[in-house]
Amino acid sequence: MTPVLLGTLAVLALIDSTSFGTLVIPLWLMLAPGRVRPLRVIVFLGTVAVFYLGVGLLLLAGASWLQDALGGADPEALLELRPVRIAELVLGLALLGGSFWIDSPKRRAAAASKGPGRLSRWREQAMGEGRSGGLVLLALAAALIEVGSMLPYLAGIGLVSASGVDWPASALLVAGYCVVMIAPALVLLVVRTVAARAVEPVLRRLSEWLSAHAASTTAWIVGIVGFLLARDAAVGLGLFG
Repeated sequence: MTPVLLGTLAVLALIDSTSFGTLVIPLWLMLAPGRVRPLRVIVFLGTVAVFYLGVGLLLLAGASWLQDALGGADPEALLELRPVRIAELVLGLALLGGSFWIDSPKRRAAAASKGPGRLSRWREQAMGEGRSGGLVLLALAAALIEVGSMLPYLAGIGLVSASGVDWPASALLVAGYCVVMIAPALVLLVVRTVAARAVEPVLRRLSEWLSAHAASTTAWIVGIVGFLLARDAAVGLGLFG
């Protein structure tokens, strides 16, 4: 466990902290009219963090199983197999094509046409008195939708798996990653609670900016990763001569 590994994981976690589920939705919940209810936002963020922790541990377990199945051989040798290269090429092209769909004009127009009315009413109900089951379901839905596009997180899991750190320490690294991932939203929650009137205009503008650019940012990340995967597969398959 080197400082370089810890620093890289921290940077990746901070990138993930700006996603729709870890920042945009929590900000949207914080800006609900009336008294701020910190516990509601904490329930949402805690659910997201636990979900990603579970996914990360499953991925680490899968990587460990693959290592054992190969008898200690280097798992990277699998990448040189032609079927794996073809699958990599298909995945890369799918991500590249999907990036155009994520931020397509049609999707932007559809999102704009829905208007804030119904969502605002739902937010007021979710942030009011009563059970928090709806918030948990919202958090799980947001995390499930985003898990495939949170490429920094997947890269972080890959780094932890390749680092050779033993299982308890690996699990601790993933847990720390998830905590850092929701830390900015928790900081904003504290600020929103302590100085509600002073920071609300700033938070509202930040929320609007993130909402407007979240799809575009995700599309760029997915597209770049798709291109890199497709290019790497094409080189491995010898498609460039």
